[in-house]
Amino acid sequence: MSASEIYKIINKDEWAAAEAEGLFKGASIDLTDGYIHFSTASQAPETAALYFTEQQDLVLVSVSTEALGDALKWEASRGGELFPHLYAPLAMSHVTRVDDLPVGPDGKHQFPAHVVAAGEVS
Repeated sequence: MSASEIYKIINKDEWAAAEAEGLFKGASIDLTDGYIHFSTASQAPETAALYFTEQQDLVLVSVSTEALGDALKWEASRGGELFPHLYAPLAMSHVTRVDDLPVGPDGKHQFPAHVVAAGEVS
């Protein structure tokens, strides 16, 4: 499995702290599991629905996989689907963009157009 971009959903305040530090070591679940959880474009909406239902103040962090090297592993998770897991802190130089992830009137998160296009999801 491979993708040129992977995505992290995270609270704005947590991300701001990581940016200030210059390195993202992971959210609490990441620190517990020993790796940083990411999703592909097609996986991100389900991740949002399962773990971030109607949560406000989130951002979607886009990360280039090109330079992550062997620290990025594709491992079976939900339903045996392969998910990207990063076994190292995330350097800010690998972040390609950060977008707000608002909740729409239907209670679902509204993903940016570039993610919708890449994942062919709505």
